[in-house]
Amino acid sequence: MLSVSDLTLKFSEKPLFKDVNLKFMKGNCYGIIGANGAGKSTFLKVLSGEQDFDSGQVSMTPGERMAKLSQDHFAYDSYSVMETVMMGYPKLYQLGKDKDAIYEKPDFSEEDGLKAAEMEAEFGELGGYEAENQIEQMLSGLGLEEEYHGRMMSDLDEGQKVRVLLAQALFGNPDVLLLDEPTNGLDLESIAWLEDFLIDFENCVIVVSHDRHFLNAVCTYICDIDYGKITQFTGNYDFWYQMSQIMQKQAKDQQKKREDKMAELKTFIQRFASNVSKAGQASSRKKVLEKLELEELPVTSRKFPYVFFQPERTIGNFVLTAEHLNSKDSEGSVLLKDFSITIHPGEKVAFVGMEHNSITSFFDIVAGVEKCEGATVNWGQTTKHTYMGRDNSTYFSNDLNITDWLKQYSKEQDDAYVRGFLGRMLFSGDESLKPVKVLSGGEKVRCMLSKMMLSGANVLIMDDPTNHLDLESIESLNQGLVKFNGVVLFSSHDHEFISTIANRIIEITPNGIIDRMMNFDEYLKDEQVKSLRKEYYAGTGKKIRF
Repeated sequence: MLSVSDLTLKFSEKPLFKDVNLKFMKGNCYGIIGANGAGKSTFLKVLSGEQDFDSGQVSMTPGERMAKLSQDHFAYDSYSVMETVMMGYPKLYQLGKDKDAIYEKPDFSEEDGLKAAEMEAEFGELGGYEAENQIEQMLSGLGLEEEYHGRMMSDLDEGQKVRVLLAQALFGNPDVLLLDEPTNGLDLESIAWLEDFLIDFENCVIVVSHDRHFLNAVCTYICDIDYGKITQFTGNYDFWYQMSQIMQKQAKDQQKKREDKMAELKTFIQRFASNVSKAGQASSRKKVLEKLELEELPVTSRKFPYVFFQPERTIGNFVLTAEHLNSKDSEGSVLLKDFSITIHPGEKVAFVGMEHNSITSFFDIVAGVEKCEGATVNWGQTTKHTYMGRDNSTYFSNDLNITDWLKQYSKEQDDAYVRGFLGRMLFSGDESLKPVKVLSGGEKVRCMLSKMMLSGANVLIMDDPTNHLDLESIESLNQGLVKFNGVVLFSSHDHEFISTIANRIIEITPNGIIDRMMNFDEYLKDEQVKSLRKEYYAGTGKKIRF
């Protein structure tokens, strides 16, 4: 068990959270949610001992072990993949190193033999002899193929390192497991594996995530960081959301009653303050009014951007035909092979599966970013498309501030208009003058969404748009795309996002294309789709989960 008692943490004399009292019990998964900057990652650092706090206590049952997902993707570059995962269980890892050191002694003695035998027994009790097989299964489940298991960490890309570090945190059955954004960099297959793993995990999990479906699948409790405190709710994310809506409505109703009462008191005071016979009553009501004014409701830290896409014109009968698309990556591996597609009005198409680079290549080609010899890409005359790629760094490699940056894409050049638009996207006041080259990942995505909204396009192309966004921004974008009456082509690793937007699913596999007019949940249950997926992924070494 992990417990937090009377915990207070201040930054610049302002409490991030105050007087926090929580207990985290075995057999439960606790989701930590809150707006950007509310202190989610900081709270995990407090629990792990990486972050000092001002007052209170954090305690764990003696003898229990805590593991935390590492955020430093370069810390293990001098180690192999297998060794990096093994290091997630320090006691077992060190015991293995010490045991090997004894056997390597040139003057191996009888005493060394006895000591080695004791270490072998302890190594076995800790699961050392099954460790290699468990690690390989874990890495495969997380989407890292067997060919990478023997490599050095320095040879892996960012996405592959994330998988290894996640396996490191999961390895060895820790008593308390801390996970900060564990689904970042994972595809839907790997997220499904992780969900299954955590559902079956018998110890305590504390997780920060922006993935609503993931939180719903694994969480038994939600810890909401808001109003300078952390409140625990029983249930998953959807239950918390429903409860928060009820509580907000109740708070607004109470506020309305308070405002009505205050207006009534003010009217009485103004009317009878100079009336001698009513002066006592007026004075009494004035005291009540002062008390009411001191009971103003706290302000939530949650802020929702305004995401609304308004097409300049209605889309016609012909949207897009792309034929004979072929592309390869920098190493010569085939991404698209004679790929053809037709998009119709009203379609919101989710591109899913493990071939992320193939999906990106398709988007780049139809958006005109990438050339494709021999291909035919025809857009309808009534269409206007706008594209947000997976990597948008080139848009921000300049010295412009946010206002001047967005003016490049706005027909209306008035500063007040552009800054007002940015205010609705949570760049208020002086924030709209911040240089774009210093923006965070989430801020850059909000800038790109602003650019897309100003375009007036009736076709939106988005490659993993929820990456870097907080829950509030994801909710806003989700609703904006549901309401959009044009065509959407998009990819995402967010199950909820796909299932609530898409009416057509296309999966690019190594050996074929699966294309179905249905929503994502129907796609996952469809027996014919399951059969095709097994056929198309057979022999590729890639594990299919959904």
